[in-house]
Amino acid sequence: MELLTKSAGSYTSFTPPEERVLDIQNLSKVFGGLRAVSDFTMDVPYHGLYGLIGPNGAGKTTVFNMITGVYTPTEGRIVFEGQELGDLPPHRITRRGIARTFQNIRLFQNLSVLDNVRIAYHAHAGYNLLEAITRLGRFGRQERQLTERAQDFLAVFGLQDRQTELARNLPYGEQRRLEIARALAAHPKLLLLDEPAAGMNPNEVETLMELIRFIHDEFDLTILLIEHQMRVVMGICEWITVMDFGQVIARGTSEQIRTNEDVIVAYLGRAQGREL
Repeated sequence: MELLTKSAGSYTSFTPPEERVLDIQNLSKVFGGLRAVSDFTMDVPYHGLYGLIGPNGAGKTTVFNMITGVYTPTEGRIVFEGQELGDLPPHRITRRGIARTFQNIRLFQNLSVLDNVRIAYHAHAGYNLLEAITRLGRFGRQERQLTERAQDFLAVFGLQDRQTELARNLPYGEQRRLEIARALAAHPKLLLLDEPAAGMNPNEVETLMELIRFIHDEFDLTILLIEHQMRVVMGICEWITVMDFGQVIARGTSEQIRTNEDVIVAYLGRAQGREL
C-alpha cells in the first residue's frame, strides 16, 4: 500500500475491488455553508483492523454517520460488499452487516444487561408480527433461543454475572464492553468503533485493546475504529487513515504515520521533527 500526503496529491489502492469489504469514493458532506467532509476516499479490505484518526472536528464521526445512514452524503459513493448503500436507512444498513458503537455510550440504560443484547438479536428473529402480537406459533421457541444466545454472548464478554442488572448500574468500562457486545450481536461483517477508549483509565485501555484484538480474531470480522488515544491506534491498527479539516492528509502503517510531517502539523500545529 502507498502512503498518501498532501504533497502526494492522489491515492492509489492496491487492494482488488473484490477483496474490499468497504469502498468509499469521493465522499463529501455539506451542512449549510460548512463542508464537514470533502472528497474522502478510502477502501478497507476484508478482515482488516483499521484506524481513522485526526484532530477534533476533522470529520471522522461524520464519515461514520454517512457509512451507517445517519447522514446522507452530499456527494460520493459508499459501497459495502460490492453494493452501493446510497440513501438506505440505518436499520437496513445494519441488516446488510454494518454495526457501530458511539462516542457517548448509547445503551438502554433502564433495561437489563441481558435485554440490551437481546434487542440486537431481534433483527434476526424468526417470527412474524402476528406471532409477536399473539405470542403464538414460533414466538415462544424463538424467544427462548434468542435468550440463550444472548446469555452465551454475555459469557464471552465476561458479563454473564451481570445479566439481570440495569445497564446504568455497570461501571463505565463494563458499559463500553456491553455496547460492543450488543453491536456484535447483530452479526456484523464490519464493526465501526467510535472512540471506544474515551473516558477510560490506563488499565481499562489495556483491557480494551486486548478485547478488540480478541474480537477481530475470534469473530473473523473487519474493524474500523476512530480513536484519539495514540496508544490504542498505534498498538493495534494495521493501517491508518488521517483526516484534517474534512480531508484525508495521510495513510500508512503506524510507523509511517508516527513520523509523517503533515500529521504532526495537524496535531501539534507545527512541524519540529517530533513523533506522535
